[in-house]
Amino acid sequence: MVRVILPQHLRTLAHVGSEVTLEIEGPVTQRSLLDALEACYPMLRGAIRDHVTLQRRAFLRYFACEEDLSHEPPDAPLPEAVASGKEPFIVIGAIAGG
Repeated sequence: MVRVILPQHLRTLAHVGSEVTLEIEGPVTQRSLLDALEACYPMLRGAIRDHVTLQRRAFLRYFACEEDLSHEPPDAPLPEAVASGKEPFIVIGAIAGG
């Protein structure tokens, strides 16, 4: 089981607590994790990734094992600690201001 921590606005949208668990078949990558997340919580489609391009939304970042994975290729394997459920995959909402 892969653990995912969502920011407050996405928790509210999906009606979940701070952490969700997902069962992922095959290699655990950003793409497979986000595909599984959107399959389980269809209301998140378009909120984390663009509907058409499937690119990460500008004000969201992905972290795991204390590393920023936001700019990693979507099909690159996630760290083993994430794939095994020891560490969560974290989606963080960025804050911008002037």
